[in-house]
Amino acid sequence: MNSSAKPLVSIIIRTKNEERWIHSCLKAVFKQEYNNFEVIVVDNNSTDTTLRRIEEFPVKVITIKDFFPGKAINEGIKSSKGKIIVCLSGHGIPVTSNWLEKLVFELKDSQVAGVYGRQEPLSFSSDFDKRDLITVFGLDKKIQKKDTFFHNANSAFRREIWNAYPFNEKISNIEDRVWGKEVISKGFKIIYEPEASIYHWHGIHHNLNPQRASNVVKILESIDELSSKNNYQDPSSQNIIAIIPIRGQTPSVNNTCLLDYTIRSAKNSKFLKEIIVSTDNEETAKMATKLGAKTPLLRPKELSEEFVDITEVLKFSLEQIEESRKIPDLVIILEETYPFRPINLLDRMIERFLLEGMDTLIAAKKESRSVWVEKENKIELISDGFGPRKFKENKTLVSMLGLASITRPEIIRIGDLRLGKIGIFEINEPLANIEIRDATTLNMASEIIDIWWKKQNINKS
Repeated sequence: MNSSAKPLVSIIIRTKNEERWIHSCLKAVFKQEYNNFEVIVVDNNSTDTTLRRIEEFPVKVITIKDFFPGKAINEGIKSSKGKIIVCLSGHGIPVTSNWLEKLVFELKDSQVAGVYGRQEPLSFSSDFDKRDLITVFGLDKKIQKKDTFFHNANSAFRREIWNAYPFNEKISNIEDRVWGKEVISKGFKIIYEPEASIYHWHGIHHNLNPQRASNVVKILESIDELSSKNNYQDPSSQNIIAIIPIRGQTPSVNNTCLLDYTIRSAKNSKFLKEIIVSTDNEETAKMATKLGAKTPLLRPKELSEEFVDITEVLKFSLEQIEESRKIPDLVIILEETYPFRPINLLDRMIERFLLEGMDTLIAAKKESRSVWVEKENKIELISDGFGPRKFKENKTLVSMLGLASITRPEIIRIGDLRLGKIGIFEINEPLANIEIRDATTLNMASEIIDIWWKKQNINKS
């Protein structure tokens, strides 16, 4: 069927600080085979980059101040033109390109008031949410004549039905359930269509028994058809950039500057879209450009003081990038001081980061020896003592932030890499933890670096 034979569908998407999800949501929407649609985003005063990310797509945006779900939907519909209305969560990602076709198909039946689709958890959804979504949104299609359940994270209905039964604008939640009860009481049917599926990271219930939820999820995930190993983000579709912060001139080992080694490692990634060098030095900036990296404005000298935290440098660099470029989905932090970066490390970390839905992932090495910390002239043992290493209960890990770390732009803007879901990527390669900070480590590296890089089979920049 060509687009002119299909009724216009108005897709209403409600947002409030959805920068992490909205790009993937809209990208999936605009890949739909059913292409006669418009998108209206109803935004509730987002303070992150949601609205900037929306600018990449041909959508209409209306803003609201006081949020009530029913009122937000009604306002979106009033600004729309379609004969069919679709409600989609701002953090809902259509699974297939025929999601929209499947969702609206049953609305040709005048006795059907509305259709709602399946919601699948993501691989990193909590056990509560996995349990909710897997048990509530099953694989069998349902025709509801008495059951009033309806869900506006993924729903469709005709405008004529909405004209007769608009959503309640005064209740703070479950406006969809209230609407479902009303249309069922008027003799209409509701359809559950599992083939119109979206990824939705959170569930629909709240429960305070995590162990019970975990046990239920293990049973459900053991059933092949209900496996929840979903990962909606293809790494190659993400706008992933690397930032390399450098103070002063880049030193050299055996006539090759450390920046060269770092850029070579970054270029070896098949997922990285851009390499940015953040420096205060003109010569380093010229070298970075020659090696194939981008260098925005030189950072201020005050950001190169010894007491300045790396997060401040990253914040400044990200601001410069976002002013002149497309907003990144992920940021990889690399420092030139680690020239023995394992091959394919970055891509392995990116894949794990996305699969597990992390906010920050940091490379680290296992330390089996006893670890002490000095505080206020006192020395304290912070590891498991002096027993045999294989019997130690706790694992001590030493962070190597500059070897490779991945985080989200919003984490950098806040300025605290400890926030959110943090993961550790354990590094087992023995040379990877060598960091060149002084003449001693520089001389040591010069003895082995050419041989090591030759074995990596990575071409020069």
